[in-house]
Amino acid sequence: MFVDTHTHFYDEWLRPDAEEALQRALGAGVDKMIQADVDSRERPAMWEFGDRHPGVIYEMLGLYPGSVDRNWRDELDALEPYKKKGVVAIGEIGLDYHEGLEFVAEQKEVLRLQFEMAAAMNLPVNIHLRDAWEDFLGILADCRHLGLRGNLHCFTASYEIYERANRYGDFSVGIGGVVTFRNASLAKTLERIPIEKILLETDAPYLAPMPHRGSRNESSYLPLIAAKVAEIKGLTLEQTAAATTRNALKLFAI
Repeated sequence: MFVDTHTHFYDEWLRPDAEEALQRALGAGVDKMIQADVDSRERPAMWEFGDRHPGVIYEMLGLYPGSVDRNWRDELDALEPYKKKGVVAIGEIGLDYHEGLEFVAEQKEVLRLQFEMAAAMNLPVNIHLRDAWEDFLGILADCRHLGLRGNLHCFTASYEIYERANRYGDFSVGIGGVVTFRNASLAKTLERIPIEKILLETDAPYLAPMPHRGSRNESSYLPLIAAKVAEIKGLTLEQTAAATTRNALKLFAI
């Protein structure tokens, strides 16, 4: 059994044949999939799909940093009705400076508030980071008293970054299709990270693994990612599936 710890069946690129994609994932041994939240525009479609597949599809709740703008307070208020719906994590949240720096201050404030929300709800966090590691680690250090736990989604940073994050909380890494790319430096980093701290994810419909790079991603490709992780860690595919599934079930309490 595999667990895809980060996917988006409700995304417009995947939505037209989401049901078929789900069946392909189940056929590939991916028995549980966790959808990452983005914002109030996407959330109803996310929950509609998840509600049709209880025990298979699970949901996170959160405001994605790329969706933070002048209306961020309204977006945080829009989370309230969903807090009692059985979410398994607060995410995907974080900082993203890749597309611009107009709302940097707002992103930092939203991240702090969602850290506090995760602590109050006793939930893990799912972290999205682009071009903002130092600011993120600074906020994480300030929030160390919250006892945060979670995973660093789409992790491609250095071992030193992983180690620094774990000074201020308890963090695993989400490994996706990038690990299969030729010349990916992530392989060297992954050699040093314990298997007990590794989760598998697709981020579907984005970042498809080889040999599907450049095409639409889906959860059925997760075993390709697992096979590469197994190769890097010197494990069998079965051992990797068992370990990463155990890690996911424990972190997300599913």
